[in-house]
Amino acid sequence: MDMEPNQQPQQFEPPVASQPTKFCKHCGGVIPADAVICTLCGRQVEETAQATPNIVINNSNQNVNTNNNQMNAYMQSKARNKWVAVLLCFFLGGIGAHKFYEGKIGMGILYIFTIGLFGIGILIDFICLLFKPNPYYV
Repeated sequence: MDMEPNQQPQQFEPPVASQPTKFCKHCGGVIPADAVICTLCGRQVEETAQATPNIVINNSNQNVNTNNNQMNAYMQSKARNKWVAVLLCFFLGGIGAHKFYEGKIGMGILYIFTIGLFGIGILIDFICLLFKPNPYYV
């Protein structure tokens, strides 16, 4: 297979009258008529017979994004008046009246038996209540 410098490579010649042929539009070689890819140069000669399907995207987003968290009746937060809680803490803090007002029954009972956590809890609650917004939510 020694080739002279001016000699061109030999083209593939199909058998005579065995099948219909056509010419490659890239290399000009003779290829079978039903070939999609040239058997000589390997480039695509025709489009494929299968058409790409039309893709239809129906995106009708109907999300409403509502919050459906169901809280128990005893867990629902209600607005509390800051100044009512401050006055209850100042005058009746030893028996935990401000804790009962907020709905914290367990802490209110603890304040009753410990006299406002020995006075320290009353002082801390009083200062915290002064810095809360009005109304505040428990």
